[in-house]
Amino acid sequence: MDWGVIWKYRELLAHGMAVSAMLVGAGMIGGMIVGALLALARLSRFRALALAAGGYVTVIRSVPLILVLFWFYFMLPLVTGQPMGAMTSALTTFVLFEAAFYCEIFRAGILAVPQGQSLAAAATGLGSWQTLRLVVLPQAVAAMVPLLLNQAVILFQDTSLVYVVALRDFLTAANVVVGLNERPIEVYTFVAVVYLAICYGVSLLVGRSKKAALR
Repeated sequence: MDWGVIWKYRELLAHGMAVSAMLVGAGMIGGMIVGALLALARLSRFRALALAAGGYVTVIRSVPLILVLFWFYFMLPLVTGQPMGAMTSALTTFVLFEAAFYCEIFRAGILAVPQGQSLAAAATGLGSWQTLRLVVLPQAVAAMVPLLLNQAVILFQDTSLVYVVALRDFLTAANVVVGLNERPIEVYTFVAVVYLAICYGVSLLVGRSKKAALR
C-alpha cells in the first residue's frame, strides 16, 4: 500500500474536487432559482403557464441526466451553429435538470402549508404576494430543507457523469491518477472515504433539519 500517491497528485485531485464543487454550487443555486419560478408557474391560475411548466418538469424528470448532457454538448451546437464548451454545457445542464426537481420540492412545500393560513392572511388585508412571502414561504421552507439537502447529495454524486463531455471532476481525476500510477486500491479507497464523509455529513444535517421542522 502506497498512500503517498494521494499526496503526490493532490493538486490534480483538488482541481477535480473544485470542478465538482462548482457544478454542485451552480446546480443548487441556479436550479433553486429556476425551480422556484417553475413552482410558481405550476401553481399559477393561468392554465397555459401551469401546463407549460408542468410539461417541462415531466420531460426533464423522465430522461437521464447523461442524455441531457449529451444534448447540450453535441446536439445544441448543431441547432444553433455555436459551439458550447464542456463547462458551459455541464453548468447549463445541471441548472436546468435540477430545476425540475427543485420545482417539485418547492411546490410540495408550498402545498403542505394549510390553506387556512392563506385565508387568514387574506382576511388581515395581505395581498397574494405578501401572503406568499410573509406567511406561506417561511412555513414551507422548514419542510423543504431536508429534501433540498437530499437533492444536494444526489447532485454531488451525479457530477461524476461529466466525464462524457471531457470534464475532469473529482472521480475522473482519480481515474487519471490510477492510470498514471496503477494504484487503484489506494486511490479509490480515498475517493470512497471523501464521498462517504461528505454525504454522511449532509445526512446529519438532514436529520437535524427534520427534527427542527417537527418542533
